[in-house]
Amino acid sequence: MARESIKARERKRERLVAKFAKKRAELKAAGDYEALDKLPKNASPVRLHNRCKLTGRPKGYMRKFGINRVTFREMASAGKIPGVTKSSW
Repeated sequence: MARESIKARERKRERLVAKFAKKRAELKAAGDYEALDKLPKNASPVRLHNRCKLTGRPKGYMRKFGINRVTFREMASAGKIPGVTKSSW
């Protein structure tokens, strides 16, 4: 599991991105890059990182499910994800 401080930092970045999204779009459309440069660094959507919603793991993230591959495999094997079954051939 990721440390709580790292997960909290990521949530804070998400809030900042949402807060400044409209202002960023307006400044970009106007071509005012000096004002855009004065916004907080963490207000840029590029700085966001996808993390597992359950464990906070940053690697092996599956966008369709919002969880990492390890958690996905455990939940799929336990039958907790609808429509996902273990393949056999």
